[in-house]
Amino acid sequence: MKVMARCAQLLVIALLLTACVTTTNSRYADKKDEQKALEISSQLARTYISRGEWESAKRHLRYAIETDPKNAEAHEGLALVFQNTGELELASQHYDKALGYAPDNTRVRNNYAAFLYDQERYVEAAKEFNRVAEDVLYEGRLNAFLNLGRCYDKLNKPEQAAATYKRAFLMDRNSVPALFGMAKALYETGDFPRSQTYYDEFRKRVEKQSAASLWLGIRLADKFGDKNTHASYALALKNLYPRSREYLEYRAYSGEQ
Repeated sequence: MKVMARCAQLLVIALLLTACVTTTNSRYADKKDEQKALEISSQLARTYISRGEWESAKRHLRYAIETDPKNAEAHEGLALVFQNTGELELASQHYDKALGYAPDNTRVRNNYAAFLYDQERYVEAAKEFNRVAEDVLYEGRLNAFLNLGRCYDKLNKPEQAAATYKRAFLMDRNSVPALFGMAKALYETGDFPRSQTYYDEFRKRVEKQSAASLWLGIRLADKFGDKNTHASYALALKNLYPRSREYLEYRAYSGEQ
């Protein structure tokens, strides 16, 4: 009888141990499944965002946030959705949450800076782009410098713009936006010879000029008394960009009615 009782005790213990192991494995599997589902939802959300399918993106992002309320990338995704649907206050709220949960995520900060720039909040955008540019390992660092230069353009700070575009130019001496940015900023500081130098380098790298570059070329031509270039660029500006802000500025500049 004692032997049978002992066997019964061992059987109970074995069953308890088996149940315990099964429960642990189940919880582990549940966590793995949950993480996998979260990854799939995040991937699908990014795909829907790239297609402009905002409602489908929101559905997956909502699931991601319900699963992990501190998921910075999900909050960033919602910010992008609301930004594109014109719900700017909600976009701002989710950018704040994303950066609150992941302050060192440079990509999120870069997207937030671009959002601020689009809202013409240039002082705040400049601050954020500057922080993005401080991340020396960020793959979009060149663009961060270019965008920071554009902020300084909007803030009428040509000296700071020129210094920032120079940083971008030193990173990539073939960068067309950096060359044009340098030429424009230097013109506005009154350094016309250096502006012309960078403008000439810019011209070597573009087949078709923009309204902005033609307008700068006209003003530089006037500084150096180059009437032929002035006439050529003015005609191109009129024919190619007759409804542009630059053409209106040229007409006012030249006294045309």
